[in-house]
Amino acid sequence: MSSIEKNKADFIPYIFEPTAPDDSIAQSKTFYEFANSRRTVRSFSERAIPEEVLNNAILTASTAPSGAHKQPWTFCVVTSQKVKKAIRVAAEKEEFENYTGRMSDEWLEDLKKFGTNHEKPFLETAPALIVVFKRIYEFDEKGGKQNNYYVQESVGLATGFLLLALHNAGLVALTHTPSPLNFLSKILKRPLNERPFLLIPVGYPLENTQVPNLERKPLTDILVNYK
Repeated sequence: MSSIEKNKADFIPYIFEPTAPDDSIAQSKTFYEFANSRRTVRSFSERAIPEEVLNNAILTASTAPSGAHKQPWTFCVVTSQKVKKAIRVAAEKEEFENYTGRMSDEWLEDLKKFGTNHEKPFLETAPALIVVFKRIYEFDEKGGKQNNYYVQESVGLATGFLLLALHNAGLVALTHTPSPLNFLSKILKRPLNERPFLLIPVGYPLENTQVPNLERKPLTDILVNYK
């Protein structure tokens, strides 16, 4: 058997149920409206999240496509108050450096409408933090390195799936990037083949939470048709 025939033997039938055009349009509109209701939140209730909910959201994230199906991601769920405190202290140290020197004047001006600063209390008040790591390579049985492919793109796709899965579960989240993120590797004692990608506080919104009055770009600004 040739290598091509061997690979084909590993394939299985794809189960596909056709959708009528009218149903497809309705479903696409319903899903858009659902996704459009997702908002970034910085004020979290201390209400605990069922562990199974977070596990299912992460399983959903893991269904994202990845280069050569390497699945180059690790999701660390932090609920320990001690560890959340350590992450907040380290994150605020980096954010202070960002707000007082690293960020350009233009960047700081763009952030004014959100009222943010280097203080990040949500890192402690949110009942869970999901820290997403990208796996640059894998270790084989002999300790050698095996490459992963399109790591940045793959983990970005998985994170998008994760955010919608959390929204679907009735949770709110914040994509937090206190760059550089290296302190997360040290605090969580992650292996050398992993690099921190994103820090996501997750939970339920605090009562009477407000969010910025923003508008998303219209279709005419983001779509170019070639017919």
